[in-house]
Amino acid sequence: MNEIIKSIEQEQLKPEIQDFRVGDTVKVYGKIKEGNRERIQVFEGTVLKRQGGSSRETFTVRKTSNGVGVEKTWPLHSPNVERIEVVRRGKVRRAKLNYLRQRIGKKSKVKELVK
Repeated sequence: MNEIIKSIEQEQLKPEIQDFRVGDTVKVYGKIKEGNRERIQVFEGTVLKRQGGSSRETFTVRKTSNGVGVEKTWPLHSPNVERIEVVRRGKVRRAKLNYLRQRIGKKSKVKELVK
């Protein structure tokens, strides 16, 4: 039974996912349906966390819009996520950046990773 579930989940995985980590600033191109029309909307922000595994993996992105913090959780292998583009790499020492929720302005920035 376990092999059957693994094979079904393996078929649902997206093959072309760009490598991104917690702390990176990403642009998520998400499909939005409005009535009978479909369009792509860009959501740009900092990755707060990645959790789960295989086809159930999700990631949370946070941005500030008009002074209000907005978080959105996306399924990584969802057909509604068109693509994920890394804008800049972040240097963090934690797996989950929940402390950014209390920060405002320049304090909420993540250091850029320089290679």
